[in-house]
Amino acid sequence: MIEPIVLPKDNGPHENTIEWWYFNGHLQDTTGREYSFMDCFFKVDCLKVNIEHLLNNPLKNLYQKGEYVYFAHSVVSDILKKKNYKDIQNISFVSHDSFLKNKLFISYTNPSIFGGLANIIEEQESNGFHLQTENLDLTLESKKDPLLEGGHGYVGTPESGSYYYSLTDLQVKGFLNINNQKIEVHGQAWMDHQWANAVYKKDKWTWFSFQLENGTEIMCVEYETKNGTDILINTLTKDGVQGQYKKAVFTKGTSFWKSRKTKAKYPMVWKIKIPEASISIKTRAILRDQEMIFGPINYWEGPMEVQAKINGVKIKGKGFMELVGYPSDYNYLLLAGEELEESIFRKIKNFFRLK
Repeated sequence: MIEPIVLPKDNGPHENTIEWWYFNGHLQDTTGREYSFMDCFFKVDCLKVNIEHLLNNPLKNLYQKGEYVYFAHSVVSDILKKKNYKDIQNISFVSHDSFLKNKLFISYTNPSIFGGLANIIEEQESNGFHLQTENLDLTLESKKDPLLEGGHGYVGTPESGSYYYSLTDLQVKGFLNINNQKIEVHGQAWMDHQWANAVYKKDKWTWFSFQLENGTEIMCVEYETKNGTDILINTLTKDGVQGQYKKAVFTKGTSFWKSRKTKAKYPMVWKIKIPEASISIKTRAILRDQEMIFGPINYWEGPMEVQAKINGVKIKGKGFMELVGYPSDYNYLLLAGEELEESIFRKIKNFFRLK
């Protein structure tokens, strides 16, 4: 039975196979210099999802008890320097009081030889949130009612679908921490919350969130499975009017970025046409090397520049793109060792920079 989404209750956790709280955003410092961020926390029934590199690690006995596994992925990008700062955790440890408060509260630490910082996802007033990680400390306040994907907050079939809603216009203020430098920032963010009894292991998707200068936000995804391709488009106007569409044309451009580490080839330019809504979009990656590597799973996640037309009117904007399931070829165990060495070296440099 598909239950209606009720907020703020459904900001909290659910007893499903997989669930995640996802945030992205575009930020500026006090001089106008631009940054972007993505932060996502996952709650997974690891035995059902069958994430091999987690099941084969020394903590695997925990999973036999039916406990959920948690992990977090985060990236902060400096647009001017074309450099990003990633934090991709295989496992995160939640505090004893996480998920127990009246509002969403998650406090977690990530294993580190330098000790773990308390990371926070905390719901505040009226669909507002506080995010804290090693690289960011932000407060986010929603300026609109939630966008309910599919019109009612559920997409797909009753057997294999997903609950899904978004906060598409979050006002952001706070700080970034880059190389131990505290940078005051402000900007606009997006939040997705999904939960499902699904695996997603071999699926492929091309996903976008767009925030246009006329106050319209658009979520669009082309989702490929062994059974075919599904398209889902959701729009939210400045006045809060929602639209849902299932027909669109996604066309990749001729610009690609090929990962040296995974050999995956990611399209950097896209055109999207949504005839029913008289919307056409041209979007291009602002940065190219935005690949995230989580064991045997690699994906691209990063900021986009946007040029749209709605009913013939040109509108600029910004967005985020997520590319999952694009063919790759790599030994994730060897690559994980290289990534760990790079991470430790970076932390040592930062440690001595503080001295």
